[in-house]
Amino acid sequence: AVLTAGFVIGGDGTDTLLIRGIGPTLAKFNVGGVLATPMVTVFDSTGKAVATNTGWGGDATLAAAFTKVGAFSLPATSADSAVLLTLPAGSYTVQVASTNGSTGIALVEVYEVP
Repeated sequence: AVLTAGFVIGGDGTDTLLIRGIGPTLAKFNVGGVLATPMVTVFDSTGKAVATNTGWGGDATLAAAFTKVGAFSLPATSADSAVLLTLPAGSYTVQVASTNGSTGIALVEVYEVP
């Protein structure tokens, strides 16, 4: 009951990414059975968690990043999750799971922030 996606940052530098775990807001797109309490966790190639979030909380910096990358908005009080982070080149994995062990439909998104 874990959604997993992988991505690679190429080159020698760093890249700023917006990573979201969407569950509750999918209902506004007529998706049923959504994951009510998603938690997003980003892991590096050694398996170390480098970022995690449960409930993005309406953070203004995250909201600005949503707009900047063209992602749909999330209600400020939604339980959807999001992280904004700068990572060095390498391989990464994102997992979206429930905070309380429940199951449901979720979406993982990875955006490069210009």
